[in-house]
Amino acid sequence: MVDTAPVPSPAAPLPDRSVVPAVWSRVTNVTVDHGAGSWLVATDGTRYLDYSSGIGVTNTGHAHPRVVAAVQAQAAKLLHGQQNVVYHEAGLRLYDRLRTLLPGGPWQAFLSNSGAEAVEAAVKLARAATKRPVVLVFRGGYHGRTAQTMALTTAKNVYRGDFEPLPGSVYSTAFPYCYRAPGGPHLPDAGCTCDWEAQLDLTLHTLTYPEHVAAILVEPVLGEGGYVVPPPGFLPRLREITRAHGILLVADEVQTGMGRTGEMFAVRHWDVEPDILVFAKGIASGLPLSGIIARRELVEAWRPGAHGGTYGGNVVACAAANATLDVIEEEGLVANARARGAQLLAGLREIQARHPGVGDARGLGCMVALELVRPGEGDGRAPDPARAGRVIAGALDRRLIVLSAGAYANVVRIIPPLVTTAEEVDTAIGVLEESVAAAGA
Repeated sequence: MVDTAPVPSPAAPLPDRSVVPAVWSRVTNVTVDHGAGSWLVATDGTRYLDYSSGIGVTNTGHAHPRVVAAVQAQAAKLLHGQQNVVYHEAGLRLYDRLRTLLPGGPWQAFLSNSGAEAVEAAVKLARAATKRPVVLVFRGGYHGRTAQTMALTTAKNVYRGDFEPLPGSVYSTAFPYCYRAPGGPHLPDAGCTCDWEAQLDLTLHTLTYPEHVAAILVEPVLGEGGYVVPPPGFLPRLREITRAHGILLVADEVQTGMGRTGEMFAVRHWDVEPDILVFAKGIASGLPLSGIIARRELVEAWRPGAHGGTYGGNVVACAAANATLDVIEEEGLVANARARGAQLLAGLREIQARHPGVGDARGLGCMVALELVRPGEGDGRAPDPARAGRVIAGALDRRLIVLSAGAYANVVRIIPPLVTTAEEVDTAIGVLEESVAAAGA
């Protein structure tokens, strides 16, 4: 994408960065002026290849012209039309489109602002529809920072450790993490030996009754937990188990959705139909919008007024979402995510083969990662967060932005915009090779 941003005029000096509270842990200290496509441009003119995508948000790239035009046009007409009070065209068109994004159904959507709000909506709906109290989650999952969603989150202690007590009737069970399987690392599609099903069965015999469980909430690929791709039989078998017990299956696709993994939603890789699907991040190219897509009969279980919010389905955000869906569909971004993701993962696996400190290279579509370890310690899988930090810092020095993930922060996650090019991927692979080598891996 051509960078067409105007040259800024002189302005007053920016406030000191200390005005931003330190609770916002920093990935970079870059002050950005503008973005275009896969690139961010700092106020000093330095260009960065942004393979963080604002934590998986800017799937259409920064400032996609079609999205910008839709936002500008809508902002000139109406900034806020609250859903309890009025209907608006952008929202009606978006609600109609969302119900067609999954096969099966019939589906109905509900719109809110953030991923955490959408997860809360899913939990409230599951409990209201089933009249059951319990929700099961998988260890390593991340679902948000509100009280309810912190109770659902087990990706890392910092997300919840200072905020107990949290809402109850939430229990966690094991996610199939093939690299860290007790019997040794293995590829997910090579005869998985993870005992997740036995652990789930034990959970249902020790912590709760199956008939008390409203929903099992799962990320199809763990996000903050380390970009862990499950074995191919996991989600289909989980779907069978939930149906056998009358439990709703809720797919948290906040990070995996909107084409990120090379399908519109990651559950499509395994032909699994959830009862409720949660989306956010990539839906509106950076404007705050989220929601759920659920079986229509479930949504109808909500009494009028049982759930809502002032800003959910904001008209400008809906306009951005409609433009975002147009771009994803008409510019072939799902197919590009598959192609560029395969290219990127192939390059990462070559890096892994050359550097023993890289224990695993994994991912699905444009959602890929390197796991950094200390190969001479224990069984060779001891997490090495310090080395991962050096890789991330080295990449930033070389003008590539990537992020950390995992319970021990030893995973380097790479999240390109879905508009990224083959040339940009090659650049990123080269930078990561240099950064891994410089980190002593």
